Amino acid sequence: MPRIAIVDKERCQPMACGNYLCIRKCPINRQGDECIYKDDDGKVGIDEGLCIGCNICVKVCPFDALTIVNLPQKLERPIHRYGRNGFHLYNIPIPLFGKVVGLLGRNGLGKSTALNVIAGLLEPNLGKEEASYEELIAFFKGTEGQSFFEKIRDGAIKVSFKPQQVDLIPKNASGTVREILEKVDEKQQMNEMVKELDIEKVLDTDIGHISGGELQRVAIAACVLKKANLYVFDEPTSYLDIKQRIKISQFIRKLATDDTAILVVEHDLIVLDYLTDLVHIMYGKPGAYGIVSMALSTRNGMNSYLEGFLREENVRFRDHAITFEPKPPVSISERPEIVSWTVIKKQLEKFSLVSDEGVIKKGQVIGILGENGIGKTSFVKILAEVIPPDSGNVKGEVKVSYKPQYLHTDSEELVGNVLNDACDKYYNQLILPLQLKHLLERQLNQLSGGELQRVAIAKCLSQDANLYLMDEPSAYMDAEQRLVVGKVIREQMEAKGQAALIVDHDLLFIDYVSQFLMIFEGEPAVEGHAIGPFSMQEGMNRFLKDINLTFRRDPESYRPRANKLGSQLDRQQRREGKLYYI
Repeated sequence: MPRIAIVDKERCQPMACGNYLCIRKCPINRQGDECIYKDDDGKVGIDEGLCIGCNICVKVCPFDALTIVNLPQKLERPIHRYGRNGFHLYNIPIPLFGKVVGLLGRNGLGKSTALNVIAGLLEPNLGKEEASYEELIAFFKGTEGQSFFEKIRDGAIKVSFKPQQVDLIPKNASGTVREILEKVDEKQQMNEMVKELDIEKVLDTDIGHISGGELQRVAIAACVLKKANLYVFDEPTSYLDIKQRIKISQFIRKLATDDTAILVVEHDLIVLDYLTDLVHIMYGKPGAYGIVSMALSTRNGMNSYLEGFLREENVRFRDHAITFEPKPPVSISERPEIVSWTVIKKQLEKFSLVSDEGVIKKGQVIGILGENGIGKTSFVKILAEVIPPDSGNVKGEVKVSYKPQYLHTDSEELVGNVLNDACDKYYNQLILPLQLKHLLERQLNQLSGGELQRVAIAKCLSQDANLYLMDEPSAYMDAEQRLVVGKVIREQMEAKGQAALIVDHDLLFIDYVSQFLMIFEGEPAVEGHAIGPFSMQEGMNRFLKDINLTFRRDPESYRPRANKLGSQLDRQQRREGKLYYI
């Protein structure tokens, strides 16, 4: 049976575990062979040929640094391996001309690696030191992969790639947005593109002085302005609000023609559903190995992902299904009030914010929806008493725990110290489900964006408060982590009997976590108007009318799905005035 052994070099601490504990406990080593050995970097290495898969080393390692995986015979050879005892990628998604193909899976499973192979930025080594394109073509013989890599080899496919980390663009490019786009405008369509992507106002702004959402749209424009017949988009909607996400989805869909293929990685399930024709599911163990499934229709693929079971391949990759429940109206009339507010007004330079009066009661989880630059974060800061209102009052003895939108830290403090209360009081409720155990000995400044986000959420929820304000808790997380976070928030509010306000742009996440909605209307960067809280159906109807969409429920998973504009269901729901089904 093929077997892979993974050593996480960052977690491996040979001296702290008692001087190479795994080497001393390995039964093969105790027989005189060297299955686990001291590597050149001082960390451990594992000989996969000698390993018998007993997992004793995995169990005794106090830092969860080792992974031993027994693989089915068909996965004997990876597409790419990052060195000895490194990450293995099995199979890759194959783009199809005329289609938008999506890639869905957890972080750490190799989605970006797969995209880099497709884009020609990484030469796959087939698990060896290096491999030629001829070997790669032979590996895929008799499949669509063979034809694809033959075209790559012969130069018949030209790839344009939109990278994931658009926030790094200002570090690698200089000048105004106009100057940068003019350099890559191979199609001579810059004027049309900037208008369609709504970046005309920032054309003469230095690239280092625009927002994350504007950077994302500039990156998409730069990608599409290049002459190519395969466009690859890695997380094209991060930093964008819901209205912008739908607009970008419609824009990308139009790129797919008989002569052009589109490949997309996206964690917003509603956007991925709306955007793609086919999806590949990625499963495996984060940081150890990733497997790309066969292509599935988007609906079947999304439902298989939520179920955690691929019927077509008879593979269960999660021990539980992620389920969505009907959302009947919730009665709160008898519940005690936590906080209320009169009409609030706030002037922030050229932007003015007005909020109608409202009230929050115990046990409520309230989602907040609205465009970027419309005052959502400012309103949350007023309730949190971070900034004062110009007029109006916040009433009630409210104790607030606040997780801000932007998380930046250069602190060398240990995660375990930051999460001391969470570890003491909510280890099973927060530390374990948010997968923070292995981070407790790490410093804050060593964490990725997603890791830092989970730490901030756990800290916020572990505080003694009666109102929890969370600004974009789904940022930097994969689709599965977002739903885990939603479940954790709901369970904590039920257990504590307190209330939460959740600002987010992932509509499926808001649907999953919320019982009520507040809506922000107005004109971004000019004026915002906060209304609500409403019931889910009333709030969603108001919001979806503004962004010109209707939503149905999938009959299998009960997840919300956006209707195609002008479809039969879209027209029917508009006639009935039911833009959103609970």
